Formats: sequence, C-alpha cells, structure tokens
Amino acid sequence: MPPDVVCFQGILDFYNPSRNLISRCFTLEYAGWFRVLLQGIARLGLVIPLGGTTLFIRRDALEQLGAWDAHNVTEDADLGVRIARAGYRTEMLPTTTYEEANSRITPWIKQRSRWLKGFMMTYLVHMRAPKALLRDVGWRRFWGLQAFFLGTLGQFLLAPVLWSFWLVALGVSHPLEASLPRDMLSVAVGALVFFEVLNLCIWYCGARASGRPVLAFCAPLMPLYFILGCFAAYKALWEVFAAPFFWDKTAHGDHGGTTEH
Repeated sequence: MPPDVVCFQGILDFYNPSRNLISRCFTLEYAGWFRVLLQGIARLGLVIPLGGTTLFIRRDALEQLGAWDAHNVTEDADLGVRIARAGYRTEMLPTTTYEEANSRITPWIKQRSRWLKGFMMTYLVHMRAPKALLRDVGWRRFWGLQAFFLGTLGQFLLAPVLWSFWLVALGVSHPLEASLPRDMLSVAVGALVFFEVLNLCIWYCGARASGRPVLAFCAPLMPLYFILGCFAAYKALWEVFAAPFFWDKTAHGDHGGTTEH
C-alpha cells in the first residue's frame, strides 16, 4: 500500500429498502452516492468526504491529524478534508456494511439536518483561510471541494427556486420572467433538465451496482423524497447559528426502540 494512503472508505447500504417509499428512496440515494459518486471522486483524486461506519484509518495518521473534531457533528466528513490537506489519500474499499434506513419522516429530517449542518460547519471551518486550503490541496482539489460542498448544500437550500423553473419547461409563465433575461431563463431550464437526467443516470447505475436494479423504478419519485431534504436543510441552517454543537439523535427501529448516539 502506498505510504500516502492512510484511509479506506467502504460502501454503506441498507437492509430494509422494502419497508416503505422513504426507505426505498434512501437506499437508492445511498447506492448512487457510495457506488457511483464517491467512486468517481476517488478516481479523479479529489477530496473524499468520509461517511458512516465503514472506514478504516491508520492510527498513527489519525493521531498526527489530531483525531476527531469533537465539535463537528459530521466529524467523519471533516476528517476526510483534513486527510487531504495533510497530503494523504483516501481510497474506496469494495466492502459493504448494511444499516437500517430511516423510514419515518421526523427521524429522517433530524438525521439529514445533522449531516447537512455538519457539512456547513466543515465547509465554513476549512474556508476560513481559503488561501491556506488552496495551498494544501491544490487547484483541482480546491475546486472539487467547492463543487462538492456548495453543490450538496445548494441543491437542498435552493431547491424551491430551482424547481420553480419547471414552470418554464411546462410552458407556464415564471414569476421572475419579467425581471430576468430570456436567455438566462433558457439556461436555467436547460441546466435543470440536464442535472435531473444526470441524477436519473446516477441512480440507475447505483441501483444496478447494488444488485437491486428494481430500485431504479423509484428514481422518478426522488424529487418528492428530496422535499424532506429542504426542511432538513433549513433546520440545519438555523442550527448552525442557534445550536451549532447540538447532536440531534436519530431514533432507529420500526418502533423507535433504539437511538443513534
């Protein structure tokens, strides 16, 4: 193993996709995330934001980096950035851990709001000194990190505005049509359609890679699923300022019998 590879990120999956529509969409989202997107990020040599329980890191490197940030509610994602800043690399590991997908609305929103808040905090912490970040990771990784964090957060925070451009695609007048250049509206609609098609392709490939191709039938319903993400994102944004270190525990189990700590 090359000496600069100090961490391996495995694949997370769920064992209960058949529970309901939320668990099916959650499983499909994870399939696209861990089996397609993170694989591509790793192959491009970009910063891999660590996530979940299936990761392995050399102890000496972890100690050198100062271990986990106890004040970050997504300490794994933050550690992934710090690994890259220290000149080390993370690679993907072809092993899978199966967890329980949240299948109820309130626990799902609580869990996702914690993740999004952690992403916000991670981005803000490392962008306090953008020149230092650029010096540590280089131009390619720097812009890759911008695309990852701003793209992930923006798709939830700006979702209501972005979805409104479907009105133009459907031939309906947009509320901002009078104040925006016609070309800008066309570009917005074109970008919206492009990324929706790209997402469908990612979810389709993820479903096949997970060995559950039937999950691809849920792909057209994912925008409905991500409405929950909008509520989680604005909850996260409020907590960044009001309760940045609050860990919103997530109830698991069909009857809420266990809790994530």
